[in-house]
Formats: sequence, C-alpha cells, structure tokens
Amino acid sequence: MPPAERRALVLLLSLALVGQGVRWLATRPGQAPGEVEILAAMPPKSPLAHRDSLAALARPLGPNERIDPDQASAEELARLPKVGLALARAIVAYRERSGPFGGVEGLDRVPGMGPGLMAAIGPYLAFSAAPAAPAGKLDLNSASADALDALPGIGPTRAASIVQYRAQNGPFRAVEELGRVPGMGPAALARVRDHLAVR
Repeated sequence: MPPAERRALVLLLSLALVGQGVRWLATRPGQAPGEVEILAAMPPKSPLAHRDSLAALARPLGPNERIDPDQASAEELARLPKVGLALARAIVAYRERSGPFGGVEGLDRVPGMGPGLMAAIGPYLAFSAAPAAPAGKLDLNSASADALDALPGIGPTRAASIVQYRAQNGPFRAVEELGRVPGMGPAALARVRDHLAVR
C-alpha cells in the first residue's frame, strides 16, 4: 500500500475513533444512539434560539388567531397574509407617528394598503384601541395636507398632490374633481368620497 493511502486510512480511523469518543462522552445512560445533543443548554441569544423564534414568527396564522395592529411588532404583522416585513415596518412606523388605528379604516391610511390587501388580512385583525370618533366631512378646499393624509388610502404623497393641485388650479367645485389630481384614480376617489365635502 502506498504511503499516501496509508496516511489517508490512518486519518479516517482516527476521525472515527474521535467521533465515537465524543458520542460516548455526550450520551447519557439509557439514551438511544443518535440522540446526542451537543448544545444542551442554549443561552437566549444563541443562533439556534434566534432561528426558533424566527420559525415561530414565520408560521402561518391559525384559523382563530388574530393580530392587533394597534400593538403588534413588525415581525408579528409580517405573519399576516400578503404582508411582508417592509410593509409591516411601514405599518408600525405609521402607528408610532399617528397613533393607534382603532379599526380597519385607520389601517387603510397606511401607504401600500389597498382594498385587496385589506380584504385578505381583515379576518385576521383585532384592534385593541377604540376607533376614532367620526368627525364631520372634511372641506376639500380648506383641508391641510395633514388632514387629507388622515383619510383612508391617501397618504402623505397624495395629500401633498391634492394641496398642490388646489393651489395651482383653484378651489374644487365638486368632490369628483379630485379625480383630476395625479395619483387619484377611481378607486382612491371612491374610498374618500364619503369623507369629503366642497364648501
């Protein structure tokens, strides 16, 4: 047998003996072979504990499980159907900036939340905060960008566009004219029509 093959054979036998020794030391009496647990006590910050927590957050929601957008973390919100981590973070950021949602109408104000997504996640939501008291209709010709931003589906960009359009073209004569503002399609107009008036 050539010397190179002899060295390889000795190395393999040495590794087998070391592995058997580790197994013998790590095995508890009465434990079946193959049930060796090298990392017995994992500290809370260990990579495997982190992996397990991520697996728990990635699991789909159960039929009776609900998530509270008024309190949930971004990781919990990302468990909702069709909601990724980026949108979940946007929801949390909006909540921290504007306060609790109080209901589906409040959540609808977050940029990126459309009617299809709202229908998909609606059955999995439970709000802990009381919904905001309904106010009178907002005057489209005097409302600030912040007030318009609070309407369902508007968001800061559309609100700024409405104020800019109003400044350039004069006051609106009817709520339907809001459809002329860039970015305001028929669906967006339908969502805010009942919240607006022209005075």
